[in-house]
Amino acid sequence: MIGLIARTLAVLILVAIGASGLAAQTLPIVFVHGNGDSAALWHTTIWRFESQGYDPSRLFAVDMAAPVAPGDDTRIEENRSTSADQAAQLAAAVTRALLATGAGKVVLVGNSRGANTIRNYIRFGGGHAHVAMAILAGGVNHGVFHAPGASPNSEFNGGGRFMARLNEGSEVVPGVRFVTLRSDKLDKYAQPTGEFIGRPGQPTGIGYDAPQLAGAENIVIPGLDHREIAFHARAFAEIWQAVTGKRPDSTAIGAEAAPILDGLVAGFANNAPTNLGIAGATVEIFEIDAKSGERRGDSVHRATARFDGRWGPFTAKPDAAYEFVVTATGYPAHHIYRTPFPRSSRYVHLHLRPADPKLKDAKAAVSMTRPRGYLGHGRDTFTIAGKVPEGVNEGVPGTSAAAMALPEAGMAVAVVLNDERLMVRAEAPAHGRVAIAEFHH
Repeated sequence: MIGLIARTLAVLILVAIGASGLAAQTLPIVFVHGNGDSAALWHTTIWRFESQGYDPSRLFAVDMAAPVAPGDDTRIEENRSTSADQAAQLAAAVTRALLATGAGKVVLVGNSRGANTIRNYIRFGGGHAHVAMAILAGGVNHGVFHAPGASPNSEFNGGGRFMARLNEGSEVVPGVRFVTLRSDKLDKYAQPTGEFIGRPGQPTGIGYDAPQLAGAENIVIPGLDHREIAFHARAFAEIWQAVTGKRPDSTAIGAEAAPILDGLVAGFANNAPTNLGIAGATVEIFEIDAKSGERRGDSVHRATARFDGRWGPFTAKPDAAYEFVVTATGYPAHHIYRTPFPRSSRYVHLHLRPADPKLKDAKAAVSMTRPRGYLGHGRDTFTIAGKVPEGVNEGVPGTSAAAMALPEAGMAVAVVLNDERLMVRAEAPAHGRVAIAEFHH
């Protein structure tokens, strides 16, 4: 009789675990980017979720309109968002996700400043009633420095007003499961000295463990930088396990037969990126030869960005490399080269920036950018025209982009980042054109 009861209990427990895992996989997930970033950074994570069978209609990424924080969180500044602004925008995004799916709660996943926004919304913005789980990857949960007497209104001061209020008492909120992911020593915003916050050699008052929270499940992933800790395949595996209760079968991204792409054309204001669309910008897409960088005929898509700045949809080939040519008043023409898109995404954002003053005298130039990670000497392979570009710091990876002046516009240039390779054509910044190789991983 005792044996029968034990077996019955075991079956009930297994059924409950299975049901719990199933329920977790039906929750909508809202991804929240960091300071100065956009929803576009999450598209490879979303691809991995989809490739593991997660319903694409339950995966959302929010674009904060003005993604950069002001120096003083209590003051209004052009193209800057206070912590209150961010929490309100996240609340609206959660409401949209709940209405779209009919779910009662969501999972929130955030990187960097996104962790501040998530925690602020849950604790002070009513989010505790709508959030089942918060996964904070590379969160600046105790600031990037701790100095109560300096910059007291900085959102990133662990001893300032905002962070002190956020961490007062319990660092987590009852009823919401909290998970943090952090690097061992390579997060540039969790360092004992202030090389990356304009205070070289000075103690920050925080350590490598600053992204952790008391009361959370705290996970360390060695060797990843401040962005990779959210966007790397190894980070995805931890996020997937937190959401579903099991390891993913794979972290690979499965290809679709005909990926449909869309996104924003966005720009720059008050010395910072914005996620507000540029209406009237033009986008022309060319398929290119992966070996030569030459265009394979006429454009395969041409559009004028609508009132909201969106430029799609465009049906791509999953194995084709593309050149996006983007023009808008007040910006140089951007020739953005991309490695193949294996899956659909509505977050293929095309961000425009002013011309780089360091390249103004160059006959030609090529830039490379790694939005979902930084460039680490000795850890990563990154070259332009077979050479390692200058300007990438040694030690802790802290730079996501690099550029190289070249002798001739139009020349074919190989740009390599680890396992990704692009052939691009150099452009002349002096003539109002820039060439950028942008990588997925």
